Amino acid sequence: MSVNSHVTIVGGGLGGLTLARVLHTRGIASTIYELDASPTARDQGGTLDMHEESGQRALAEAGLFEQFRALVRDEGEATRILDKNGHVHLDDDGEHGGGATRPEVDRSELKRILVESLPAATVRWGAKVADVAAVGEGRHVLTLTDGETIETAVLVGADGAWSKIRPLLSDAGPAYSGLSFVEAHLSDVDERHPAHAALVGPGSMFALSEGRGMIAQRNGDGRIRVYIAIQAPEEWVRANAVVEGDAAATRARLLGIFDGWAPQLAALIADSDDTLVTRPIYALPTGHRWVRRAGATLVGDAAHVMSPFAGEGANLAMLDATELAIALADHDDLEAALTAYETSMFPRSEEAARMSESSLITSFAPDSPEGLVARMREHLADDRA
Repeated sequence: MSVNSHVTIVGGGLGGLTLARVLHTRGIASTIYELDASPTARDQGGTLDMHEESGQRALAEAGLFEQFRALVRDEGEATRILDKNGHVHLDDDGEHGGGATRPEVDRSELKRILVESLPAATVRWGAKVADVAAVGEGRHVLTLTDGETIETAVLVGADGAWSKIRPLLSDAGPAYSGLSFVEAHLSDVDERHPAHAALVGPGSMFALSEGRGMIAQRNGDGRIRVYIAIQAPEEWVRANAVVEGDAAATRARLLGIFDGWAPQLAALIADSDDTLVTRPIYALPTGHRWVRRAGATLVGDAAHVMSPFAGEGANLAMLDATELAIALADHDDLEAALTAYETSMFPRSEEAARMSESSLITSFAPDSPEGLVARMREHLADDRA
């Protein structure tokens, strides 16, 4: 692809930012259109484990590996798995016999170093896409909500589960997975909630039972983020677990749903801050792919949103972006570059989606958490081999 070509990216999450950064290192200009008003306009989410073969590779290709290493919390790889009675079934320190291989980093910090690595004009903050249309010969026109139009020969949808770009390529849309999270936070835990800090530990804690769960992450800002998991129809969760605008009433409902759980686990709900957010989990069909469409492609959740139970979402998005950028830089022909990228991306994302679907089922099965513990032990044995 000619270095004079310009890539248009819709979506300024980790995938879109990684794509722009790796393109920049290869001398290819891009513009990201992102609906958020700034990089910090909303909560950026919790902690991420960066995998060697995907997220860490992307950061190395982006020339940001040393900056990433300065931010990581190796101890954040520690994992505990409990049952609803508070009995510990697995307690792994994350060292895996030779040091952490999937170190944790706060998503907000990872996003920051990516944004700061780009030329100032690369990201158009507060630019929401209202419409996109094909205009022939592989070119597309974006229309923003303020009426501005942008014509491009290279269009990449990095705009997540509800992508505006995906309909150009595919009729598929995300379907509800059967699981919802209610996200809760506990702030300044070392001072205010030392017992909760000790329960969760320095990394992640999974407390699981049939159809219910609590997944807690220690973040680098002194917070614990708790994903309260309920396997039920989305409408049931909204009607029975949440009272919009009333945190106290929502906590009371959640405590009723988790009646019978160990007091120290129920306290993660009872003592949480007033910010409680419902997050239904959606997924595209496993093996989602499309017929090559001239001038356009997708990365990350726009291409293959799945449940978080494979731990691959951010890593896959960053690897997609990296491989796409390299393909664009290495090919003189645009369609050859996009074909090469999609040929490797489709089977990789299908494998991850199958693992994610299977892990979700295992996590909330009648024998939970035994199934997840068995999987984790196999994974740890592989790491130590």
